Amino acid sequence: MFRKVALLALGLLPFSLAQVSDDFESGLDATTWPTYAQDCSQGGKVTLDSSTAHSGKNSVRVDGAGGYCGHIFFGTTKVPAGDVYVRVWLKASKALTDSHVSFITMPDSAQGSNKHLRIGGQSKILMYNRESDDATLPDLSPQGIAASTALPTGAWQCFEYHLGTDGTIETWLNEKAIDGLTAKAGVANSNAAQWQRSSVKPKITGVYFGWESYGGDVNTFWYDDVAVASTRVGCSGGSTSP
Repeated sequence: MFRKVALLALGLLPFSLAQVSDDFESGLDATTWPTYAQDCSQGGKVTLDSSTAHSGKNSVRVDGAGGYCGHIFFGTTKVPAGDVYVRVWLKASKALTDSHVSFITMPDSAQGSNKHLRIGGQSKILMYNRESDDATLPDLSPQGIAASTALPTGAWQCFEYHLGTDGTIETWLNEKAIDGLTAKAGVANSNAAQWQRSSVKPKITGVYFGWESYGGDVNTFWYDDVAVASTRVGCSGGSTSP
C-alpha cells in the first residue's frame, strides 16, 4: 500500500524533510487524520468514499453545509518546521461562486491565537485569505481576479502550494503556476497590495482539508493522494498509478 511505502520512506529521512502522505487505500485513520471544526459543527461530514478516487479505489469525501457552522475539515498537525509544501488531488462537485469559501484551512500562529491562513474562493476564483486582517491574495480587483483562475469541477485536479519561512507563497494547479496566488518576499506584486501590507509570515501548525462557507454555499469535495513535505512533491510524486 502507498501509505506503508510512504511511511517506510519517511522513516529513512530526517523528520523535517517529509511529514505525511496518504492515498487512503488502507482507510481513513482518525488518529492520523482527525476532523477539525473550530467553534461549532452543524451538518458537515467527512467519510471514506470508494465510489471515486484519483488513484486506487478510495478517497476522502467532505460534504460541507452552508454557513460558518456547517464547516468540517480533516487533516494533520505533522507539518515541517521550515518551508511547507502541500500536494493534494481534489475534486469539487460545484464551481466556486462570488461568495467567500475555504477548502483548506491552516491554523497560523503568526497571526495570533485561533487565526487561520485559508485557501478557497471568492469572485469565482481561487484565492488565499488571512483571517487576522481579512486580506486576500490576489486583490479582488478586476486585475487581481484575472491573475487567478477558476477551479474546474467534476474531475480530479492536482493542487499544490508552498509556504516559505520568508513569507513566500507559491501555488500550482495541474503543475501550472498561478500568478495571482504568488507572493515573494521583497518582490512587488501589483495584485497583492492587501497581502503585502502586512509583515506577517505564515507559521502554520496544521493543514486541514474540507469546506467552510461564510454565506450559504454548500459543496462536496473529494481529496486523495495527499502529501505534506519540506520539498515539492509534484503531481506525479508520491502516489500510485490511477
